[in-house]
Amino acid sequence: MNLKTLLRGFLIGLLLVGTVYLLQTVGLEQVREQVDRFGIWAPLIVFGLRFTSVIVPVLPGTAYAVLAGGLFGFWQGLAVVALADLASCTFNFWIARRYGRGWVERFVGAQFMEKVDRLGQQHLEQNFFLMMGFLMTGLFDFVAYAIGLTQIRWQSYLFALLVSIAIAKPLWVAAGAGIFEGSRLLLGFALLAAFGIGAITAVVRRSSKQLE
Repeated sequence: MNLKTLLRGFLIGLLLVGTVYLLQTVGLEQVREQVDRFGIWAPLIVFGLRFTSVIVPVLPGTAYAVLAGGLFGFWQGLAVVALADLASCTFNFWIARRYGRGWVERFVGAQFMEKVDRLGQQHLEQNFFLMMGFLMTGLFDFVAYAIGLTQIRWQSYLFALLVSIAIAKPLWVAAGAGIFEGSRLLLGFALLAAFGIGAITAVVRRSSKQLE
């Protein structure tokens, strides 16, 4: 486990602890009343934070998905996160495809280009399901850049991206909504989904190693 992983986990944990403390001291209704005062700006702000965290992968985007579910509820939160991920991953792919490796390095940093290069060497062009599986993992932001540097057709990438968003993104949004609303159903869904995504991640990593 590297320093980046530890830092990301710490920031996510810090946000969750802070939000739970805020709920206990202020109350859910009061928090949402404050959010409602921002009107359309509230989901736009969370959209922007999530969008930026995917374009610059060193930022912890998972926390914003949890936050979206807590502030806006499951369905509205999912819409914000799904649109942000669709826009940002499309941007990542386009930057890589249009401007090449040099521009990708500007966004991810020289220290993380090795990860992008390694993902790009996983035979994604020959295995559509492996590509889609990678987009469901926590590396999806790096994967979007890596795929853009390959010869994969735009239409294939977009379809894989849409399926991965539909399957993987409800997990963290449901977790946030469950924490904020105290919903056992949503928390149970998030737990089951977490096991499912974990299984997909394990299969993807095993498959990629077999292709090396």
